[in-house]
Amino acid sequence: MSDLNSWNLVPKAKRIVVKIGSSTLTRDGQLRPHKFTALARDVSRLVESGREVVVVSSGAISVGAHRLGWEDAGGSIREKQAAAAVGQIGLIELYQRRFAKRGIHVGQVLLTRAGLEDRERFLNARRTMLELLRLGVVPIVNENDTIATEEIRFGDNDNLAATIVSAIDADLLIILTDVDGLYERAPEAGEPKPPLIRIVEKITPAIKKSASGAGTRFGSGGMITKLEAASSAARSGAATILCNGQVGGILERLISGQRYGTLFAPGEKLKSRKHWLAFTAKTRGRIVIDAGAARALTRRGRSLLPAGILRVEGSFSVGDTVCCVTKEGREIARGLAGYSSADVGRLAGLATKEISRVLGYANGDEVIHRDDLVLVSPATD
Repeated sequence: MSDLNSWNLVPKAKRIVVKIGSSTLTRDGQLRPHKFTALARDVSRLVESGREVVVVSSGAISVGAHRLGWEDAGGSIREKQAAAAVGQIGLIELYQRRFAKRGIHVGQVLLTRAGLEDRERFLNARRTMLELLRLGVVPIVNENDTIATEEIRFGDNDNLAATIVSAIDADLLIILTDVDGLYERAPEAGEPKPPLIRIVEKITPAIKKSASGAGTRFGSGGMITKLEAASSAARSGAATILCNGQVGGILERLISGQRYGTLFAPGEKLKSRKHWLAFTAKTRGRIVIDAGAARALTRRGRSLLPAGILRVEGSFSVGDTVCCVTKEGREIARGLAGYSSADVGRLAGLATKEISRVLGYANGDEVIHRDDLVLVSPATD
């Protein structure tokens, strides 16, 4: 897809997820009310134009710390969870008031990674958000920081936003942050900004390296998580724009066709269930496979059979999500196990006709059926 065609997709987006970071909404732990006003205005105009918008918002911990009189949002996990409980109220109040002035209702949706790892809960969250959108409500989504310690540790709502893209089949993810986009290399303190990358067709190792310079603000938990989110959204068939949330009217500018920040082009769309397997489901163990099995999975779209299995790592039950890795440790696929780890270990390297003899029963020839398997890495040599 050409650069022009990729950018031309943006004004056509009908269902949009907007992720806004705490660095845009707060300063020194204090809410910036004018930012909420501007965001509500922009989102409301998108809704009025017939589009559906979900807002994924950070900021609860920072707001709570300020309301409690703390100097910063540091401290123990317990303190951060308490700050989130206090701050979430203030956060949703501001959203409610600003959107109400535009005649639009908002709905609070608090999620956890652990909850979304369960397929039924994931589908429940999907149904709720789609119903809110049908009713003309703008869902305000946040990680449930009072119990989600992993989010507090990593400060990552980017991947949550990408999960929402998959859940609601969104066309576009817009990540509003405090930088202009993805630079050709990580900026160093005191130096001029490097050139901005305007479009990324595919997130390559070189692209990842440009975002992970040591000693910069763009390391793990910063730009890296944004690339992960863009990669996940691309596998949902959605484009991602990373841009500076300080630009006035940025959402309207983007939807009108103006180009700001970095655009990550959409990729081939996975079915919702396979996207969930690849990016959301919790893996319970690993199956190490040989080169022949790796080629069968990646090049020929085959199921995983016992003959190509070298060994099992970890413990899992039938129906659990497991990783398929090469003997070098490179993950190439994920899928739902047709047999338990104990049984897979007994079947490793055997022909399918041996399954019944070894186990005394058979759930089928496949350890992972191709309908329950999704590739996460390109074909091997």
